[in-house]
Amino acid sequence: MSRRASHRREFLRFLAGSPFVASAMAQESPVLSPIASPKDALNVMDFEPLARKALPPAHWGYLSTGVDDDLTLHMNREAMAHYQLRARRLVNVAKVDLKTEVFGATWDMPIYVSAVGSQKEFHPEGELATARAAKAQKAMQMLSTVTSTGVEQVAQALGRPPWYQLYMPTSWTETEKMVKRVEAAGCTVLVWTIDVLAGRHTDTATRWARMDTRDCSSCHVSHPITGSRVALNHSKPMFAGLSGDVNPAGADWSYVDRLKKMTKMKLLIKGIDTGEDAKLACEHGADGVVVSNHGGRAAETGRGTMDILPEVVESVAGQIPVFVDGGFRRGTDVLKALAIGARGVGIGRPYIWGLSAFGQEGVERVLELMRIELALIMRQCGVPSIDQITRASILHNGARM
Repeated sequence: MSRRASHRREFLRFLAGSPFVASAMAQESPVLSPIASPKDALNVMDFEPLARKALPPAHWGYLSTGVDDDLTLHMNREAMAHYQLRARRLVNVAKVDLKTEVFGATWDMPIYVSAVGSQKEFHPEGELATARAAKAQKAMQMLSTVTSTGVEQVAQALGRPPWYQLYMPTSWTETEKMVKRVEAAGCTVLVWTIDVLAGRHTDTATRWARMDTRDCSSCHVSHPITGSRVALNHSKPMFAGLSGDVNPAGADWSYVDRLKKMTKMKLLIKGIDTGEDAKLACEHGADGVVVSNHGGRAAETGRGTMDILPEVVESVAGQIPVFVDGGFRRGTDVLKALAIGARGVGIGRPYIWGLSAFGQEGVERVLELMRIELALIMRQCGVPSIDQITRASILHNGARM
């Protein structure tokens, strides 16, 4: 064999093993993805092209897009690169403990399944498959108000009540009925989502829905530009006996006071994007906040949640726990958030990719991969337990925080 032929063969072997080439091939033609089983996945992004292949256009558009030009959606990922980790050596990391305490309960890891609505759009077993996967991986599940399975059935599959994410009904009477039902189901944490009270412009998702050959008018909600509006929530199980209208635009901080008086559940405010609002949440008695921009699906602020997290953590000054979601794909992302001061990190799209492709087993593998990666980077940074993670492990654009 000539030297030139030998070099060519070596170069082709290098290309065949390149993750960049594999990623490009998956984006260009998802059918070529070599993932035949959840166990074949090497990271959570392996599930994305499989989900795209499995889902009809309207459902993929709902899952994958943001608002306006999708800038905030992409900034959630880009913001992760604004922070770097400081690796430490010769620390005994033979044992790694991912356990953390949240509201008196011990979590097996600080990664939780965040609320995503209408999961039967992605797999016939929907939230029940997610609940069984969360149970198997000992992860906390946050259940959406627009769940396609009632909270009582999800709690049974999960083996304990989930956290309940609240889209507040526009009627206060209906809000009381929903909250009392959730409390009766044993839920201990209520998570009020406030980042879509003002409405949103989901034009990219609307374009995807228009490419769908099915009749999508019965399940896809209103659009502020086209003027179309569909009252779809009344058919969801958590709206039994209710109108289905949610997100009162007139809500203000007094609603937090009213919710606190209504229930004994811990109350978290989800959709906090500034230090000022985090401070107000503390002043009105919230038990915690979730830094979130709805996965880039609320407002086109152009700010990733990782860049928002420091000011929120500093504003609450340890008075209440801070959680975060939006763009988390790697264990390194999770460690960065924990180092800044987050108590827990929520994932959304990754586990829905797994659900879409493989059902319960896909969700389990996504959680397993995130756990493995987090444990690995904790070892590399010399922090073998969650309580040892501090800002000493992180840099912001190369500078100490």
